[in-house]
Amino acid sequence: MYREISDLYEKLNDELIRWCSYMTGDRYAAEELVQEGFVRAMKNEDTLKTMDDARKRAWMYQTIKHLFIDKTRKEKHENLTDEAPDSGKLVQEYTEAEWIQLINSLPKDEGKVLVLRYLEDMTSGQISQILGMPPGTVRSKLHDARKHLRELLE
Repeated sequence: MYREISDLYEKLNDELIRWCSYMTGDRYAAEELVQEGFVRAMKNEDTLKTMDDARKRAWMYQTIKHLFIDKTRKEKHENLTDEAPDSGKLVQEYTEAEWIQLINSLPKDEGKVLVLRYLEDMTSGQISQILGMPPGTVRSKLHDARKHLRELLE
């Protein structure tokens, strides 16, 4: 079924991982990008069947480059919107029980989103899948949670 993709994988996998490692500076991230690129190739197998080897290679490079750009933009956006709500000194001023009480006093879902983001270190996309809401709603709830937490701590 995916014989052409398997052949493409055999020919390009190591080359693509080396290229992605150079772009990302991280072998694990490079392997993830290449894997996602081959998943896209499987989804577009009919298109790839019409191409010669040089065009398939170019398609893979372009697809993986776009995946890398999308991932970088997403991380940049999340880093800009997901500032930690507290400083190290502030965290030390309260006991764990007090933090639990503060988080539980936040409005609907804000406490869950805050815990998943800052204690579980999840992205807004991961949180959205868990809670069944769009990533934009997760980011909005994070913003509101930080605002409410600041108000409670004043």
